[in-house]
Amino acid sequence: MQTTLTTAPDRTPKATLWIGRVLTGICAAFLLFDAVMKIFPNKYVLDASATLGWTAGMLLPLGLVLLTITILYVIPRTAFLGTILLTGYLGGATCATIHNGPDCLFPIVFCILAWLGLMLTYRRNREFILSTFR
Repeated sequence: MQTTLTTAPDRTPKATLWIGRVLTGICAAFLLFDAVMKIFPNKYVLDASATLGWTAGMLLPLGLVLLTITILYVIPRTAFLGTILLTGYLGGATCATIHNGPDCLFPIVFCILAWLGLMLTYRRNREFILSTFR
């Protein structure tokens, strides 16, 4: 007798899948742009970073960390880990913006969009995340 193991196919509806991909793409594009601007800063980036309390020497490590996390976020096998690390990074960004003014909405919105993109794109992640709320 022969036994065949099959896995359940990913039955994510096409509209849900594409909404998740678009959200992931928007987040990834912004984060890659932000990482590149930190790695190769211009005068405007240096001035904006100085208002948040970051020195020019801190930008390269921040940019490399963000670039690494974003790469993990866009690779399907490591997307969950990338989203968790991105949450920590954006938590630090939220802290930095709160420390220097009340406008902390931007990193929070991108964190929410990153998690929504992850949940809408990958069924297994959606089921895992939603099962933690039961």
